[in-house]
Amino acid sequence: MWGGRRLKSEFGKNLPPHMRIGESWEIVDRREAQSVVAKGPLQGTTLHDLWMQRRDEIFGKVADTPRFPLLIKILDASKKLSLQVHPPEHVASRLGGEPKTEFWYIAAADPGAEISLGFRTPITRDRFEGNLRDGTIIDHVHKITVHVGDAVFLPAGRLHAAGAGTLLIEIQQNSDTTYRVFDWNRTDPATGQERELHVEQAIQSIDFEDLQPKLIQAEGELLISHSLFEIHQWTLNGDREVVSLGQFAIVCCLTGSLSCASVELGPGETFLVPAYLQNRQLKPLAPQTSLLRVTIPV
Repeated sequence: MWGGRRLKSEFGKNLPPHMRIGESWEIVDRREAQSVVAKGPLQGTTLHDLWMQRRDEIFGKVADTPRFPLLIKILDASKKLSLQVHPPEHVASRLGGEPKTEFWYIAAADPGAEISLGFRTPITRDRFEGNLRDGTIIDHVHKITVHVGDAVFLPAGRLHAAGAGTLLIEIQQNSDTTYRVFDWNRTDPATGQERELHVEQAIQSIDFEDLQPKLIQAEGELLISHSLFEIHQWTLNGDREVVSLGQFAIVCCLTGSLSCASVELGPGETFLVPAYLQNRQLKPLAPQTSLLRVTIPV
């Protein structure tokens, strides 16, 4: 209900006609969705099969987890998302959900577009519940105006909402657990009903001491280094090796176009460079080619 058509207009995605689409899952290994190798000798193989059967060859030295540990999406928020939270690990295990820490890169933003992030002023759980009941909770949420190139870290437990007019690259733990706490009193046009809220679960998950969080301040090309993921933003002015042999990397093209080992990538396209690949050079095919490079720290 909050999606749009920007995945097609900005990134050339093949969308169903006359439908508002909110998410494109680019790299995914879940029961309900799988990335599949598009070309080459492994064509047709799922990401999960690669993870389970050829892990050392494709991914190098990585932690032993049941599924590939990251999920990468593009989100088109033509309308604001619900005010929501993802549970930290200790809460997720108690509630039967999955922990979720994530990162946003602002790929496009309308003038004045905002995100909601944490709290503006200190607030207790009791006051929070009261503000939910009287509809004033948004007055206590911290808002930040965003622009193209901004980056946001969302540790599990951080209250947040993407605002209308934002197009985001989302890099996150492999999780699909979201607890909606407030949805602006709107109804789903498809059903005429308000969407389900998860207030009790959200209250158990929210970090109420998370005051006025800031956007990420990049250190050169490094946007964030975390135990779950390390993310760089590169502008290619010439050929560049994506990562050392024996390590994998995920590349998401933001602008321009590039190639690697005879595979070409345009804006909004993503590929995984396997650990065994000998030719690891990223080659710009257009001026001002920029990308996100995602790795998992060893």
